[in-house]
Amino acid sequence: MRSQFDPKRRAISVGAALALLGFPTITLTGCGGSSSPTNPNPNPTPTPGSGDVQGTISANHGHIVGITAAQLQAGGDLTLVFSGNATHTHSVDVAAAEVVQIRGGGRVSKTSTSAEAHSHNVTFN
Repeated sequence: MRSQFDPKRRAISVGAALALLGFPTITLTGCGGSSSPTNPNPNPTPTPGSGDVQGTISANHGHIVGITAAQLQAGGDLTLVFSGNATHTHSVDVAAAEVVQIRGGGRVSKTSTSAEAHSHNVTFN
């Protein structure tokens, strides 16, 4: 008996193969009726006392952003995607040198991407 082509099965197979090979996956989410790319693993909520650093967000309306202790130790450039309890997401890029500065207790302020006609200033430490 000959099997029939199932396009859903192929999509799953390709996705599984890419995941096994370590290729990044991009997830699309809606914000106000439009779609925008976002990190497939949104930034986790910082845990107090764990070495994580939570950012202070200007004009905040439910967002939460932080850098985990593991991210601080690993260093490197970061793109932090955050929404928290808000209905939309923002992101902020933190350069490797700034990660080192934050890890050492220094203050770093960044401007987030714009969503729904606004952005936020995010300050670490």
